[in-house]
Amino acid sequence: MSLLVQNQGIQPIVWDAGVLRLLDQRELPLREVWVACHSAADVAAAIHGMAVRGAPAIGIAAAYGLALDAAAQRDYDDAERVLAQSRPTAVNLRWALQRMRGLGTTDAAALLQEAQRIHHEDLAQNLRMGELGAALIEPGSQVLTHCNTGALATGGHGTALGVIRSAWQQHKLAQVYNTETRPWLQGARLTAWELLRDGIPTKLIADGAAAHLMRSRKIDWVIVGADRIAANGDTANKIGTYALAIAARHHGARFMVVAPSGTFDPGCADGQAIPIEERSARELTEVQGKVIAPPGMQTWNPVFDVTPAGLIDAIVCERGVLQGDYAAGIQRLMG
Repeated sequence: MSLLVQNQGIQPIVWDAGVLRLLDQRELPLREVWVACHSAADVAAAIHGMAVRGAPAIGIAAAYGLALDAAAQRDYDDAERVLAQSRPTAVNLRWALQRMRGLGTTDAAALLQEAQRIHHEDLAQNLRMGELGAALIEPGSQVLTHCNTGALATGGHGTALGVIRSAWQQHKLAQVYNTETRPWLQGARLTAWELLRDGIPTKLIADGAAAHLMRSRKIDWVIVGADRIAANGDTANKIGTYALAIAARHHGARFMVVAPSGTFDPGCADGQAIPIEERSARELTEVQGKVIAPPGMQTWNPVFDVTPAGLIDAIVCERGVLQGDYAAGIQRLMG
């Protein structure tokens, strides 16, 4: 039986008789709406428009997008191009496209099989990372997480949130805190939704309250995901992650990055070489279509930042746990 079928948790990506259905994360937690994708262009629009988000989920969706266009006998190069342009920072997107290209065929059945394999492997990797990361956490711990790194951002279970899920199942957690994560509020809308569904004790905090939380209450681990990890261990993740790492180091909380091996980019020497996506001003000046800033207000809206490797206490991937010399560890794990 497929691991995807066995997994009874949240499944935001579903292949349904030639149609890719994506749980629209812009509508959560108030409504569960599914986006039907019939082409690579549909998938690219869903990725860019944030209907699907999270580095692993983006890669999975893109792989299915290629299969959709192959089935419709559309141009493969055009499909690959439009998907590659949808989110430039997430390395999983490029990794998935390269893996599909590596098949050396445009046969629709072969591409679909590979997309389903990528999907299945991601869930298996998440379950493995959950176990490895949970092993670092001591009973009675309080943890903080940022953005959404759960089943909604992956093929199931989650990366950083997967570690939290596994630690909770092992009765190791006393309390979880999750940030709201401006400007898209992935923490308030998505992570809170997932944690409450699983019955995990969580408290929502404003992004700006994190340092005060660490000073006021003992936080044992800050646990986050990653959209790209450079060869030296520098890590790009949702904007605000860098500030959490600085606060964690100052207050004695340990900092864990959890991401599948597809997130590592050995060709990227360090964080300075990671492209940082900047998005529309409207994401800052509006909330769900309601204007909250003065007309004509200029903005700077980078949606990722880079946490230096020196601020990271552990990097967890499905191949193992890295600590200390990340450059050597990444080179060893990636072969």
